[in-house]
Amino acid sequence: MLKGKAVVVTGSTSGIGLAIARGFAAQGADVMLNGLGDPDEIEAVRSGIERDHGVRAFFDGADLTRGEAVRAMVDGAAKTLGRLDVLVNNAGIQHTAPIDEFPSDKWDRIIALNLSAVFHGTAAALPHMKRQGWGRIVNIASAHGLVASPYKSAYVAAKHGVVGFTKATALEAAGTGVTANAICPGWVRTALVETQITALAASKGLDQEAAARELLAEKQPSLEFVTPEQLAATAVFLASDAAAQITGTTLAVDGGWTAR
Repeated sequence: MLKGKAVVVTGSTSGIGLAIARGFAAQGADVMLNGLGDPDEIEAVRSGIERDHGVRAFFDGADLTRGEAVRAMVDGAAKTLGRLDVLVNNAGIQHTAPIDEFPSDKWDRIIALNLSAVFHGTAAALPHMKRQGWGRIVNIASAHGLVASPYKSAYVAAKHGVVGFTKATALEAAGTGVTANAICPGWVRTALVETQITALAASKGLDQEAAARELLAEKQPSLEFVTPEQLAATAVFLASDAAAQITGTTLAVDGGWTAR
């Protein structure tokens, strides 16, 4: 469906981002990976995508907390891939603490990666997309972009910012062939969420699976985790012709979390 398209996915060496990159590759798109990890493991992931899907895959280890590095990565990807059709802003980090105890450096880093990198990446991608009259900006926000939870002030602020920024992007790009949408996942059993499950298990004397069930019961009425593959399919849909008139929206993939 997307053969010949060029896709950049940030934070794509593991978890949700990697599933999204593989989802686009499975549809024939060339991909630029970005993220952290062991170089040998990243190379295995990159070469595996090429082998499994018959597409081109590259890696750029840009530090997304630096705006100039984000822009250089996007422009470099357009040059390496020969074009730029889809940008998936997925990279993110988390830290929990009460507001009056929240470390300033943690706040700054979360805002830089979770929000400012979305701005810089989009600003660099739009000229490429507008020139060709087609493009898709897909921002991975969060249920926390729509509702809040205590002790996650920086994450909640950043993800609410991503939702608002997505709407502004959609309005500015309207009529150019470029759309912008945000996906708002609920609980996904990534390494980040696994850390929260472990902390809950320790605080309540539960085993890991009992703590996982309690975490789901608190927020996610379906009592099932969203899978990275489901989010990948949603991102691919937003890049399809069927979604050409979907722009400025937030798609909650959250098992009913934000329906309450």
